[in-house]
Amino acid sequence: MARHDEIRVGDAERDAVMVALHDHFAEGRLDRGELDGRLDAVLSARTRGDLRALVKDLPAPTGLPEPPKTPSLDQGMAVMFGGPGHPAWHRRHRHMAARRHRHGRPPFPAFPVLLGVFLVLAFTAGPGTGFLVVLQIALAVWVVRAVLLAFGVRRSRRPGPPLSPGA
Repeated sequence: MARHDEIRVGDAERDAVMVALHDHFAEGRLDRGELDGRLDAVLSARTRGDLRALVKDLPAPTGLPEPPKTPSLDQGMAVMFGGPGHPAWHRRHRHMAARRHRHGRPPFPAFPVLLGVFLVLAFTAGPGTGFLVVLQIALAVWVVRAVLLAFGVRRSRRPGPPLSPGA
């Protein structure tokens, strides 16, 4: 893959830089001689690097496309492990928000319930026993949900009011 500045340009890129140069001329950053010289150079430019050299001393907008952003380590890890940068993350959270509105109630608060079970068992039978029981409950719930998901079983919905025969 060619580096960003070595990519050849077409008429659209040249036109965008020429418009930006005219805007900078109108704002007083360039005089007429500089504008004419740069416009001639834009017309003979072959690569993005050639165009970048003509507008490097001007503030944005320059008419050049932005160079591709290199992902940071955090973004790469998020995408690799399904974190907030991953496209599925946004679909999942959008789905959960729609689900919450559809049923009219938030999802079951499993974490506070498991924390309560742990605290009760920690004070009565000891923290080790409480941790193991909470871990077993969480594992059992996870397995049941995985089996139900695998077989496509959905939770039953409340039946609506009966329809009248004439409707």
